[in-house]
Amino acid sequence: MVQAYILIQTEVGKASAVAGVVSEVPGVTQVDDVTGPYDVIARAEAETVDEIGRMVVARVQQVEGITRTLTCPVVHI
Repeated sequence: MVQAYILIQTEVGKASAVAGVVSEVPGVTQVDDVTGPYDVIARAEAETVDEIGRMVVARVQQVEGITRTLTCPVVHI
């Protein structure tokens, strides 16, 4: 199982709505509103890195109010 953090920037005032929609995406296990350069951080898991990439492009980035995402796969060093 591959896990990743998805850092999400939103339009002003849209963080809460975006977090609610992203939390319903299959494979997303946790979503938090945060402060700083990103507005929402989601944790996701899938069988492969490619599946996480497809999830982000096909599902997460399509959520209204998202302006940018950055996907950070979890590594075990």
